[in-house]
Amino acid sequence: MPRYKAIIAYDGTNFNGFQTQPDARTVQGEFEKTLRKMNNGKTITIFGSGRTDAGVHAEGQVIHFDYPQTRELERMRYALDTQTPKDIAVKKVEIVSDEFHARYHVIEKTYQFRVDIGKPRSPFKRFYASYFPYPVDIEKVRRAMIDLLGTHDFTSFCASGTEVEDKVRTIYEANVETNEAEDELLFTFRGDGFLYKMIRILVGTLLKMGNGRMDETSIPEIIAAKDRNLAGPTAHPEGLYLVEVKYE
Repeated sequence: MPRYKAIIAYDGTNFNGFQTQPDARTVQGEFEKTLRKMNNGKTITIFGSGRTDAGVHAEGQVIHFDYPQTRELERMRYALDTQTPKDIAVKKVEIVSDEFHARYHVIEKTYQFRVDIGKPRSPFKRFYASYFPYPVDIEKVRRAMIDLLGTHDFTSFCASGTEVEDKVRTIYEANVETNEAEDELLFTFRGDGFLYKMIRILVGTLLKMGNGRMDETSIPEIIAAKDRNLAGPTAHPEGLYLVEVKYE
């Protein structure tokens, strides 16, 4: 049975996250519904590179699944793309080895987080950027981000409810830019993996530092403490995008 790998994008606004849940609309649930239709009513399970929460978007989520026949790749992509709901797009499909696993073989992920800092807030960004109504000193944010780089135990930046015991992760890149109109911030984080709600807690902490309500040099102290209470709030999910997933 050939194993297919697909890169998919989705607007997370009307999804209750990626992972299947009873009585809730999810990306996995909708995708598997489409595969069931294409497979004469027989269930096919998909595996994602990771879960995204309700309201979180993806430009480059990666999934894999085993399908009982080999199909021409563009036809397969087109069938999945046109038969899944309009808030899911199937960007690419390929056949991979039976050993490939979308989750366990990940070596790097890139996330972006958009923050609307305009006054007034834009009604058109309300599902696609988190709103922050306070002044932000971007240089303070950049100063703080330097201390996130490298390998650390990020327990302080992990929400409760995770079953992951090893909270050591490596961040290769962390930066922030403003757009031309200076009414939106774009955070980028690239690393070997991220903990439950880690990006959102990082952004919530950095915004608080940029607003002068937390010391921008305190990241090492927060990391060392391994205490979630020392970090800032969790930013809202609608600003978060899974941009790219890389494999060996």
